[in-house]
Amino acid sequence: MTTTPLPERFAHGRPILFRDATVLSMDPAIGVLDGGDVLVRGERIESVGRELPAPDDAEVIDCSGGILMPGMVDTHRHMWQTALRGFGADWTLSQYFVFYYLNWGKIFRPEDIHAGNLLSAIEAVDAGVTTTLDWSHGLWTPEHGDAAVEALRAVPGRFVLAYGNLLGAPWEWTNSPDFRAFVDRNFTSRDDMLGLQLAFDVTGDAAFPEKKAFEAAAELDLPVTTHAGVWGATGDSGIELMWEHGFMNPRVTYVHSCCLSEDSYQRIAASGGAASVATESEQSAGQGYPPSWRLRRHGIPVSLSMDTSVWWSADLFSAMRATLSADRSREHLEAQAANETVVHNRLRAEHVVEWATMGGARTLGLQDVIGSLTPGKKADVVLVKNDRSPVMFPILHPYGHVVFQAGRGDVHTVLVNGRVVKHEHQLLGIDLTAARAEVERTVEFTRAELGEDTWTECMRPEIPETELIPNPYTYSEYRGEGVAVRRERA
Repeated sequence: MTTTPLPERFAHGRPILFRDATVLSMDPAIGVLDGGDVLVRGERIESVGRELPAPDDAEVIDCSGGILMPGMVDTHRHMWQTALRGFGADWTLSQYFVFYYLNWGKIFRPEDIHAGNLLSAIEAVDAGVTTTLDWSHGLWTPEHGDAAVEALRAVPGRFVLAYGNLLGAPWEWTNSPDFRAFVDRNFTSRDDMLGLQLAFDVTGDAAFPEKKAFEAAAELDLPVTTHAGVWGATGDSGIELMWEHGFMNPRVTYVHSCCLSEDSYQRIAASGGAASVATESEQSAGQGYPPSWRLRRHGIPVSLSMDTSVWWSADLFSAMRATLSADRSREHLEAQAANETVVHNRLRAEHVVEWATMGGARTLGLQDVIGSLTPGKKADVVLVKNDRSPVMFPILHPYGHVVFQAGRGDVHTVLVNGRVVKHEHQLLGIDLTAARAEVERTVEFTRAELGEDTWTECMRPEIPETELIPNPYTYSEYRGEGVAVRRERA
């Protein structure tokens, strides 16, 4: 048996009543309910309250000792790279650029994209991340894009494919007949289970060749997600060009947003854009100090993301914990540099839980669909409960418990769009054995393509002398200050 089938009691669309939970609704009108109930009927949340009457045919889930919350939303994850999970644990950002952008990005076949996306999608729903934006910049042919879509449709989660091509010029591929045919083939109709965005970066070239990519996004009515404020790659010049040409608007997401000037933050705020903060990535790879402390001061909406599990963890418990810790660390450092002491934490546990749920929903334009346990919204619901864990009691501060105490192993039940995809800590209707076999084939292929010496060198990089490579974006001739990376000599 490779797939755990859906239990009979969940198989016929019966109402589901979550009974006696600590409910983190993330809806200001409902708030936190101790001993609260949530009734799901079909795809939607029907009611939230206490001592709700159970319909005669309802399946009742005992939530005592648990926390019920909305499904979490990751707004930036390179899902295709999951097939090489942990391979780059000791990389710097420049080594990441060298591996994927300069040397090896083109070896990945459509089936490798499928394998990475499939595994990433499964682990997302397993960890209570019910919606994930796939920042899919390994799609250097439309066939790669088809494979990405096929994998996302195979897993009962909610996804947004942000189509990208790190090896091609965005002003070319966004307007190519092949890409337009891909859109027509896979997105003839739009729904909230699988959305589409464009994913590309702005290098800062004064000629602004990315203008044609933004025009393509407008023509196709697609949001744009872009890496901004990344040390050594994308900086203020890109923001200035977007602003001057009128392409900064509420449908643009700025990923990382670390190394930017006050003027750039003000432009993001004024245009209604949102930021996706990937704190584990920013702390480790070197995009810049995680910027939540600066984004808050400008009132820029924040969502959370995990970036890529070729390096880091892939759950939003880690993202919330890291973000809250990094923000508070910066507040202390700034205060101590001025010979002062922080006596009140501005960023609270509740805020980062909000960023992981409603913040992500707003960033993806799904705030009326998901992100809170509100009657009428789609039923993306996560029960955090683990009776075998000494960490799950007592629950005194539920937001703090989610952020600092709980983890992915405590995810008991997950609903996506009203469908039970995990229950009693076990995935349902998902063939993990088949996903494992796909990933093993990708690892075997990649290792053979690199060769054993290169495989080892890439996974365990030495600390060599370096030379400057002026631009990781190989499709662009632009060689400007602020887009340099360091590359190991052969």
